[in-house]
Amino acid sequence: MNDRIIEFDPLIEGVLIKRYKRFLADIKLENGDVVTAHCANTGPMKGLLTEGAKVRISVSHSPKRKLPFTWEQICVLDSKNNEVWVGINTLFANKLIKNVIAKNLLKEIIGEVETIQSEVPYGKDKKSRIDFFLTPKSSNPDKRNIYIEVKNTTWIKDNIALFPDTVTKRGQKHLIELKELIPESKSVLVLCITRKDASFFAPGDEADPLYGNLFRESLIAGMIPIPCSFGFYKDHVRWNGIKPLK
Repeated sequence: MNDRIIEFDPLIEGVLIKRYKRFLADIKLENGDVVTAHCANTGPMKGLLTEGAKVRISVSHSPKRKLPFTWEQICVLDSKNNEVWVGINTLFANKLIKNVIAKNLLKEIIGEVETIQSEVPYGKDKKSRIDFFLTPKSSNPDKRNIYIEVKNTTWIKDNIALFPDTVTKRGQKHLIELKELIPESKSVLVLCITRKDASFFAPGDEADPLYGNLFRESLIAGMIPIPCSFGFYKDHVRWNGIKPLK
């Protein structure tokens, strides 16, 4: 299965000069112009940042934007030296996964869904927000509500997609909160693997051993991990299916 999951206006291509202050990247366009693009990915982007790498950016014409350009993709080489485009805009991951849910591509795991809500308060004192809160259809044999947390996953090592690529206190907290929802609700962790060269998923123990421990504890408690893989292109993203855990 290799369906187009989302389409957009063709992105602008260039090469990376440097990324700095976490949120900024200087990019040289094909016409020679140098622009500064917003970088929504605040993490270290392990294994991705190579000066001179090919990149793709989008442009917004909103007068409210301080920077009109957003860095969307970067090109890296896989283990066989083939070019792979990686989606690095973490804000895009939720849009992708919402499309996946709406197209019933997770139906075999979570069943049929009646409603999808975003950013719903949950957890202790309702101080956290879940990425997606789903209610099941009457035809769904599991009548529990479904809580879905999405994690943008870009780091790959030996064809295994890994999350996180750095210590994430926020991610640790999300796992604890997902675990606390079980068994009254269905807890789901969607790993949004924004590159097509992953064969498996595993927690990034090397980067955050505590996250790895919490991940395994949550699995034992009943959390459902769904590693979703995508291929990124100049004007669309393709669905590459669900990858197994390793």
